[in-house]
Amino acid sequence: MTEAWDAAVEAQIRGAVQRGEFDNLPGMGKPIPGRGMPYDESWWIKSFLEREKLPSDLLLPTPLQLRRRIEQVPDEIRGLPTEQSVRDFVGQLNTQIVAWLRNPEGPRVAVRPVNADEVVRRWRAERAGPEVTVAATDPAVAPARRARRRWWLRWRRRG
Repeated sequence: MTEAWDAAVEAQIRGAVQRGEFDNLPGMGKPIPGRGMPYDESWWIKSFLEREKLPSDLLLPTPLQLRRRIEQVPDEIRGLPTEQSVRDFVGQLNTQIVAWLRNPEGPRVAVRPVNADEVVRRWRAERAGPEVTVAATDPAVAPARRARRRWWLRWRRRG
């Protein structure tokens, strides 16, 4: 039975070769990708992401995706034209964060909503440009500023 099956398959392959159905296939004459490399269980996911030009962040669990988005907020709001658009962006992000906090899935990672007022303040300061940085370094203005905690003290308390 097996020999008859093999013979039928071989006959179909020979017929397709003679008809030229295997000519000009994509990848013809090119080496097989990944040949000689160790076996990777997720090769198809990696090839799909590469082929579709998708970011690898999609493979991260939800809390880590949210943390990554929170870190990228300054870059994403930089091009927004109005304060209201900045607040809308932060509101949408906070909606996703609160939805995850209500029904957490995946690893337990601390994710907190973003303070929209703080983001808008930074957005304004960035738009103001060098005038704000000059005023901040002016000795007359410096004592009026509230003392800022060092970043490593805040980081140390989180852990």
